[in-house]
Amino acid sequence: MTDVTADVLCQKEGLAGRLRLNRPKALHSLNRQMVRDMASALIEWRSDPDVRIILIDHTEGRGFCAGGDVVDISLNVEGADAAARAFFFDEYRLNHLEYTYPKPGVAFMDGITMGGGVGIACPCRFRVATERTVLAMPETTIGIFPDVGGGRYLSRLRGRLAQFLALTGARLDGAECKALRLATHYIRSDRLEEAKERIMAQPFRVEAILDELSEDEIPPARIRSNIQKIDRYFASDRIEEILDALDVGGEEGDQWAATEAATIRRKSPMACKVSLKLLQESPYQLHFVDEMRMEYGIMVRLIHHPDFKEGVRALLIDKDNAPNWHPTRPEVIGDAEVEAFFEPLPVEEQWRPLDF
Repeated sequence: MTDVTADVLCQKEGLAGRLRLNRPKALHSLNRQMVRDMASALIEWRSDPDVRIILIDHTEGRGFCAGGDVVDISLNVEGADAAARAFFFDEYRLNHLEYTYPKPGVAFMDGITMGGGVGIACPCRFRVATERTVLAMPETTIGIFPDVGGGRYLSRLRGRLAQFLALTGARLDGAECKALRLATHYIRSDRLEEAKERIMAQPFRVEAILDELSEDEIPPARIRSNIQKIDRYFASDRIEEILDALDVGGEEGDQWAATEAATIRRKSPMACKVSLKLLQESPYQLHFVDEMRMEYGIMVRLIHHPDFKEGVRALLIDKDNAPNWHPTRPEVIGDAEVEAFFEPLPVEEQWRPLDF
């Protein structure tokens, strides 16, 4: 019998295995026990003939998943390093398990979908956005980078969207997610329960059901109007050159460029540099397991950089939104400092996928 007070409800319903995030007061942010419980359920259902499809959603509230519980993680870094590492180790195992899972998954990204929420949604074959979807990878705001496979997902977007989204943490609505193919379908939120019930009854018709319930007329994707600007201003892989280009645009009267430059300058310079390097390296990772191994190595090092705890303090604990980054300017950060984050960990410390 399912414990309805658990942080994630893992249950079979109809012909589906359901993973329902159940921390509404925390916008369903992920903790270690949640990712372990989800992975355990998926392993159990792999060979269960009664489970034909996986549905991932949330029980209530305005968030699908706001990410990992980084406040708890940041507090664990000092004096309990193993706990912080363990969270990312297990979270990435869940991400990889989903990515390689033999049965189709459907993620209902209804509401806030950020960081770790993107990490559990994007591996699914079907990803449903709604008019309430708000998707973002805002990690540079707290001194880390778009992880949980973010390098892989972002680097495969058209043009320079990856660099724009990673540096600014820009929020995408449901229509924009559909236009960028981060979502496969756009369905009104009041039709989601119908979609779930029908899929659980007839999982072999999942794509047809989602197609039938999708909106014929989707709102305009606002980001389309800025594609040319994004490609032009974010053309470089060096943050200094991106900021220079945006500054010139601002001086020439482009308020959008000035606003984005100001946004990036509020982020961690080190995290921004690492993120740009990640987007260069990710396309060369042959398999998702390689991506996860690389990202884990980066994260293990970056959570010990002072910007992580400072970013969490400023944004989520004290909420003064006035982080004191170290260093404060990207131009003083050398390439060797950035490349050091990408060095492989010692073999005994490296991330590895679940062994079935």
